[in-house]
Amino acid sequence: MHAFTKLTGLVAALDRVNVDTDQIIPKQFLKTIKRTGLREGLFYDWRRQKDGSPDPSFFLNQTRYQGATILLTRDNFGCGSSREHAPWALLDQGFRCVIASSFADIFYNNCFQNGILPVVLKAEEIQALMKDVLATPGYQLTVDLGQQTVTTPTGAGYRFTIDPFRKDCLYRGLDSIGLTLQHESAIAAYEARRKTEAPWLFTDLRT
Repeated sequence: MHAFTKLTGLVAALDRVNVDTDQIIPKQFLKTIKRTGLREGLFYDWRRQKDGSPDPSFFLNQTRYQGATILLTRDNFGCGSSREHAPWALLDQGFRCVIASSFADIFYNNCFQNGILPVVLKAEEIQALMKDVLATPGYQLTVDLGQQTVTTPTGAGYRFTIDPFRKDCLYRGLDSIGLTLQHESAIAAYEARRKTEAPWLFTDLRT
């Protein structure tokens, strides 16, 4: 997993509340267990008009947001099902940070396991940022995980809170597997000891 330390990037605005995971990545794109190639399904139903052509009003189809690495949205982002494909699709699109006034719990947890920083700011702070992003093409923010700040081009800053354990894992690029592998030598020593203490547990009964 890629570590997240500090990011200065273009901000894309999705001015909607209650964005559920079925809209983030519809069910027909859940057949794969690969974490790549999912950007084509990201917000699939919203990106297209009834005739299948791109909807020019949707943010992903607008030139000004191409290359965005920060997604700004509103309340209860990621609600719905627990599908981990949702953060996979966002990451495949290039988003490393999602800023909202609140997140669904499972989606919030899944972000940390996939190298995405979910930032919770106050509703009035989201409103101020949304206004600036929509009015200013090329708008960028700097998100500093170490300092737990979001800084605007004018120097205004917003602080966010984060669980210290999650912060440390994301800062060092450690998901659950990475955390486990930090104890690889201790695990190997335990397995070797158990083979001596209880060899019958390791006997292949098929032979």
